[in-house]
Formats: sequence, structure tokens, C-alpha cells
Amino acid sequence: MTLADFQKAPWQNSHQVYKQSSLAIIPAPEYASSEVLVASLYRTIGFDGVTEGGVPQAGRDLDRAIQRLRQKASAQPGATATAEAWNTVLHGVLESPKLPNQSSRRFLQVTPLVPGTALFSGSARLTANSWPAGSLVRRMACLGSPDRDSAQLLWDQLFSALDVAEGDDVFARWLDAETHAWLPGREWKQLRIPASEAPHLPTEDLQAIQFLPARQFASDLRAIIDAKDAMTRRQWTSLLEAVLRLAGVAHVAWLCDVQSRISRCVLDALGGGGPMGDDEARQAIFPAAPQYMTYGGRALPGLKDKVSAYLGARLGINTILWCLEKAGKPFEGNLSSSAGVAALCMHVREHRIALSSLRAREIFHDAREREARALNCKKGIGANMLEFARHALGKRQTAAPLLRGYDQGYALDKKGTSASSPWVVSLGPVSVLALVHCALSGMAGPRSIHRLGKQLAAYGIAIDRHEIASSDLGHQLRMLGLVLDSPDAESGMLLLPPFPSTQSKNRK
Repeated sequence: MTLADFQKAPWQNSHQVYKQSSLAIIPAPEYASSEVLVASLYRTIGFDGVTEGGVPQAGRDLDRAIQRLRQKASAQPGATATAEAWNTVLHGVLESPKLPNQSSRRFLQVTPLVPGTALFSGSARLTANSWPAGSLVRRMACLGSPDRDSAQLLWDQLFSALDVAEGDDVFARWLDAETHAWLPGREWKQLRIPASEAPHLPTEDLQAIQFLPARQFASDLRAIIDAKDAMTRRQWTSLLEAVLRLAGVAHVAWLCDVQSRISRCVLDALGGGGPMGDDEARQAIFPAAPQYMTYGGRALPGLKDKVSAYLGARLGINTILWCLEKAGKPFEGNLSSSAGVAALCMHVREHRIALSSLRAREIFHDAREREARALNCKKGIGANMLEFARHALGKRQTAAPLLRGYDQGYALDKKGTSASSPWVVSLGPVSVLALVHCALSGMAGPRSIHRLGKQLAAYGIAIDRHEIASSDLGHQLRMLGLVLDSPDAESGMLLLPPFPSTQSKNRK
């Protein structure tokens, strides 16, 4: 691959140094609802050899097999439910609502309650080229952990929680047995994190970074795992979905922010500037306290700005790397740390005369002009990333009006009934439960409402704690019995733990 190849197809021909960075957005997000995230996580963590592209066809095959057995009034060997009863379970009890544009399409779509359901449902697309959404969760767990061993331990704990054991409710255990009977030959077993797909930040960076959604996710994931025994599996899965969807979008927004800052450093180095040394690079590329969304405000315009900046940064960084390659001065380091970025900036300063002779800056500006629609998120990667944010965070829009209340773990809701109404930041009841539980994890008794504000800020959502009481969030907290109104408390409210029996674990 060469600079000319990159100029012809900049989104398909990223430099190897760029692609191997721990701070790269890999895999590139596309459409994914909360249930798609969980289903793909099942496949990533415990089903070896099951690909995302094969899931829709497996669903169609299973549905045809059920219909044939229904016509013959026969039963599946090893199953306790008749074909008629199993059909009712999949198309009634467990059925997940279709989107409005899917109302006329026939396919299996069920709630990912147990691992076996991920074998035939929960693919991001109904075609064979779906993105592996579960890999995003795995990369978050790795990037938010202090080292590889800690990441593997967290991954092991998550697998144990996702597994169906004696502690799960009767329906979950029965459903797990039935899916094994209807889809024999697929073994659910723990898979280790591949060494090639385990991004990790150096200790120096991890300790210095103040804002890191992946680190908050790793902490919150442990809290959600601890709460499993306090509720049914369906309730617990809903809490897990709420944390996954908020953390996933915050993590992607953070990476977009970091990439934009790295690009700025590299392009400054082209003019002789840029950070000098690791400490300056660290301060330059890692945001201290960003706000990606404001509670009650419109969310998508701000996220669009971050995605657009990321796309421009991707063009800029790759342009410099490919120009260095063509100049015979390839960069041999990495872009996975502040030290790596500082080294690249130093390398660019040392060879900026050669880069100028190749017109590196002009090549970058030409690429931006040619890819204007992509940079504006009208097509390609940018449009896909915005679709991911919208569907991951947004309240599910259902084809059947009676099911419009199905999704309770959202973080965005429509402000109005019109199709053109904007999406505003507004937490659903399950999201409120999950975030309050995580904010109070390991603590006994009530705590200041300030903790919920800090919990939201850790995912880039700004809210004034003095306004919580009068907002829809305050209303949700009161309706759910999660606050104690006290004139002596900040804002007159104290947070109450939603699952008191779990608060004694890892008490602080």
C-alpha cells in the first residue's frame, strides 16, 4: 500500500501504525440497539466460531424448522416444549419489537435473555456483513483496566455472570436448556481475550488521565455483576444493557476527541510546533473534563461535531504517516500512548522539510475537500457512527404502537411526537436505577445527590446538581423511591441504594 492508494480510497487504506493503535476506533461502530450489544457480547465472550454474519440465516433456519414441526405436530428431540409452544415463546413471550421500517419483514428477533438466543437473534444487520458489536465491549474492558491481567479477570467475571447457573430464575434455566435442545452442537464456553485485540494504556497515562469512560465502565460493570443475585435475569439484563449503551457511546466520543487532539499535535509539528516530551503530549491529547452531552439538551449535534472532527483527524494522521513512508522516513513507533504521540511529533519535526517537499499539508486539505460529504457525516463511517449513537442511546421506536414502552433503559428520548422532533438527553427508569446503583456501589446508606452528577459526568453528560430536583430526572428518582428529601442535604435530596442487599460488597 502506498500514499497514492491512500489518496484514492482514504477510508479503506489506513496506515498500519494507525490501525494498530490502542486509541483507534476499532471496530468502526454501526447500527446497534441495546439488545444487539448484549447478543453480540454473548457471541464474543462465549461462542467460538459463531460469526455475526451467520446469525440472521440461523434465525431463518430455526424458524423454518419450527414451522415444519408445527405442521407435523412433532416435537424437537431433547426439548420439553412442543413446536407450537416454542413458537409462542419466540414470537410472543420473548419477541423484541421491530423498528417501524421493519414492520413488513419476517425474521426472528428476541430478547437476549440467555446465551443460546444469541445464536439466532441479535445481529446488527439482517445481511451477512454485520459489525461485531461485542468487540467494542471487550476493548472497553481492556482499555479501562490497569493491566492485561485485570482486564482478563473482569472478562472472566462477566462471563460467569452471563452464564446461566443455579442462581438464575427458573424461566432462565428452562430457556437455556431449550435453546440447547433446538440448536445442538454449539458449545458455550469461556473465551480468553486475544492478545492482538487487547488495547492497553501505559501506567503513566492511565494514572494521569482524569476522564476515561472505559475506566468508569469497568468499575460500573463490576457493580452490575455484584447486583445479579438481587433480581431476576430479565431485570439484571436490562441493567447491563443500560450501562453498555451509555458507556459504549461515551467511549466512542472520547476516542473521537482523543484522535482529534492527536491530529492537531501532529499537524502543529509539521510547522515546527507540537508537544515536546511525554508530559506535554499527555496534557494535549487526553481531555480533562469534557462534556459531550447536556442533560435535557439536544444530544446528536454535539456528537456529530465529535465524529466529524474524528474523520478529519483520521485523514490528517494517515496523510502524515503515508507521506513519511513515501519520503523514505517511515515512523517505526506506535500511537497507543502519549509517549508514542510525542515520538511521532518529534519525527515529523525532524523530517518536516521532506514532508513539505511532498506537499503533505496540501494533500491533507485536498483529501478534506474530496471527502466533504463524509466529513459532514452524510455517508460512510460518519453516518454509521451517528446511527450507532442514536440507536444505542435512543428510546426504541417500535412498529407496534402498543409496544412503545418496551425500552426503559434509554438515555435519549424524543422531545415531542413528530418524526422530526429532536432527541434530548433524558434517562429511562432502568438507566436511572443502573446509574444510581453504580454511583452508590460499595457504600452503606444514603449519599449526596452529588454522586449521581459525578456518575453522569464520568460519561460526558453535564447536569447541575442543583437542577436535578426540578428536572425530569428528579421526578424519576422520586417515582422509583431512590431519593430521600431532606432539608439538610445538598439540593434537599439524598440518594438511596436501589438494591441495599448488594451495597455491603466492597464497602467504602
